[in-house]
Amino acid sequence: VTKFKTPANFKSLLDKQMVGPSTEILAESDFPEQSFKPKVQMPFKRVPGQNPRKVEVERRRRLYLTFDIAELLASKGIDSNQLMPRHYDPDNMPPIEETKDSVFPIYLPLKVFDNDEFDCRTPEEWISLGLEPGSSDRKPVPGKALLPTDDVLGHEDPKSQDLIYKWIDVGVLDYDKETELYLVHKTDEKGLVRDEEGRPILNGGLTPEG
Repeated sequence: VTKFKTPANFKSLLDKQMVGPSTEILAESDFPEQSFKPKVQMPFKRVPGQNPRKVEVERRRRLYLTFDIAELLASKGIDSNQLMPRHYDPDNMPPIEETKDSVFPIYLPLKVFDNDEFDCRTPEEWISLGLEPGSSDRKPVPGKALLPTDDVLGHEDPKSQDLIYKWIDVGVLDYDKETELYLVHKTDEKGLVRDEEGRPILNGGLTPEG
């Protein structure tokens, strides 16, 4: 009996055995896997002639990933930067020839047009997607929010004429029933939701110290 000897170039031999791309998710993420799955109104028991539930979920997930809210609004002629009402400035009013529609600025907040009749999930259900089985920590839920590109001025004066608003990838941390507002945090360049010290933000940002 001889002892098995590992070749010196064992790692290079393994690298050469790579047949093709892996289906394993290698990218690091602060979002739970189930938070990307769409809600499907289908029975768990497959009916003959009908697609399995898992297949339908995966098809819709891939379909929804192809949608971009900024592009969808732009296709309807809507400028996302104009959705946020700004301070009225009579000294810098554009001429009617430039605006084409109206000389008056947008003054109604988006909340006036908010409608949740066709929402597939309640706010509580959206937030609960951050809970992974077997874990007591609630992770953020992926989403997009219309936020100012300048964080400092955006906090000081959200209706400033100097701000530019864009749809930005965020992690939804919490929901306030009284104000009906979501607490969100911008993702970093790697798509992670981290605090100033680089730690994942869990449980809506609530620390053990309160």
